[in-house]
Amino acid sequence: MLSPYTVEAFNTAKVSENKIHDDEVAKKFGFGGGLVPGAIVYAYMTHLPVERWGRDWLDRGMAECRFIKPVYDGDEVIVTATERDGVLDISLECRGVVCATGTAAPPIPAAPPPLAEFRDVPQRPSRPPADEQSLAVGTWLGIEPLIVTPELIAQYVADVRETLPLYQAEGLLHPVLVPHIGNFALNRNVTLGPWMHVGSQIQHYAAVRLGDSLGVRARVTGNYEHKGHLFVDLDALIVANNKTPIARTGHISIYRPRQLAAA
Repeated sequence: MLSPYTVEAFNTAKVSENKIHDDEVAKKFGFGGGLVPGAIVYAYMTHLPVERWGRDWLDRGMAECRFIKPVYDGDEVIVTATERDGVLDISLECRGVVCATGTAAPPIPAAPPPLAEFRDVPQRPSRPPADEQSLAVGTWLGIEPLIVTPELIAQYVADVRETLPLYQAEGLLHPVLVPHIGNFALNRNVTLGPWMHVGSQIQHYAAVRLGDSLGVRARVTGNYEHKGHLFVDLDALIVANNKTPIARTGHISIYRPRQLAAA
């Protein structure tokens, strides 16, 4: 078992278009306050795999995460990992309960999918409401390029309270970028009410470096109802400089919680 990693949760999205991160709105949905974004929770979980395998995990590692209960601003988060057959079983706890679980696999060479299998489309010039039509299965989504600057590297490290020196020392972007870009594929192409990123499966192909220009080629693979919530699933390939696959993610979100669907 690796040494536990403890960090104070920080709600980076307090002022956000997604009102589920706002205290008053989140309380109307039955939460104790504004939710710390799932991407940030995932970032806390990546600390131990990177501590275990270093830069290699950013180049070739795999991860899966599921968010079970909310994490709130100021929560003391404790991340633990147990290694079984070379794979880390990761648990994230706060307030005495398990709030997220996941796994991380060691860096193993993995061939990225051919770029031709992922359609390169521009970000929509206007955002229709998120529904069964705008997020129909088979729809492709893209974003305006995200340029990796020293300021962006430092911002991500600060936002997730990362203590490993690797990122700024080597000019690398934190792996929180993968679920963040999955979120961008949604919220930059459709208009959403309060919504939640609830899980991801991630395969890394290369670390993101200073100066890279990042885009995403995301296909809607699911749009369905479960327990009153409306979910959307994405299969997204993050690409650097329009030629180098960085990571592939299966990105799962509730785009219309049952409280809104009922209304």
